[in-house]
Amino acid sequence: MKKNLLFISCEEAFEICDKSQYNEATLWEKIKLNIRYTWCQFTRAYVKKNKKLTKAIKASNIQCLNQNERQALQEQLDSQLKNLMH
Repeated sequence: MKKNLLFISCEEAFEICDKSQYNEATLWEKIKLNIRYTWCQFTRAYVKKNKKLTKAIKASNIQCLNQNERQALQEQLDSQLKNLMH
């Protein structure tokens, strides 16, 4: 089956959408996504949800543990698990 240059599958559109959210999509990928976006309701819904999720994550100011905190938490968990086993 010959692959079309302009028309992509929903799965490929979803992948390009994800890449686009992180500024990793090429111009050509964005063009193909926009073509799919104009006529595919599933792609439009996915893009809308993806944008909403990205906006919510950016607004949440999530703070992750640094490596030292993560290591200390892992050691504490391991210690408590050993105590439960004995």
